[in-house]
Amino acid sequence: MVTVIIPVYNGEEHLAKAIESALAQRYRPLEIVVVDDGSTDASLDIARSYAQVRVVHQTNQGHAAARNAGLAVRRGECVAFLDADDTWHPDKLHTQMTYLDEHPELGYVICRMQVFLEPGTEWPSWLNKDHYVRAPAGFVPSALVARQWVFEEIGGFDVSYRHGNDSDWFFKARDAGIPMGVVPQVLLFKRVHSANMSHAVDEMTSDILRVVRSSLVRRKRFHREGGL
Repeated sequence: MVTVIIPVYNGEEHLAKAIESALAQRYRPLEIVVVDDGSTDASLDIARSYAQVRVVHQTNQGHAAARNAGLAVRRGECVAFLDADDTWHPDKLHTQMTYLDEHPELGYVICRMQVFLEPGTEWPSWLNKDHYVRAPAGFVPSALVARQWVFEEIGGFDVSYRHGNDSDWFFKARDAGIPMGVVPQVLLFKRVHSANMSHAVDEMTSDILRVVRSSLVRRKRFHREGGL
């Protein structure tokens, strides 16, 4: 079984599309867990309207804590994440699980992603448009499928990061030497809209700098412990 974890906070506008794109996956068996992070809109009601979905509700603690709450109740041997404003190609899980089956040495696999703008939204100044035009490999949770043992080895998402917890997770996986793969298909469609552009650039930059510094400390420690 693959457990799909969908964290949501005030995502009523797009949540149904995200859930339906998970339900439309041709890969089975599938478990879908929506973690409502204290939404004040209709997100919780929308999630509960799907009989195929398990719903976890918590007070607002941030995306990292919501993802970790999903991990705490997962039953699948592999885990996938889907942000409430993103959608998947129907073949996403089938393609990535097939790849993991063919490469048992890998701990996780990501796919390529296509970023698109919500109508009426301008391209954010802090995103490199040329990079995303080429449908890059998605080092974001919505592009990820990981085996359960990876989370047991490196843990979940660090709640001390407001914006950089997903980047921190990928850095931790790399620093721990966990082998990964990339499938060439575009299987994730990532939405850019006014709400997910509202993060303060200074805060984002501060988080990313802390992620990099933490990674350097870990790598130095790993080298020392390995006698290199």
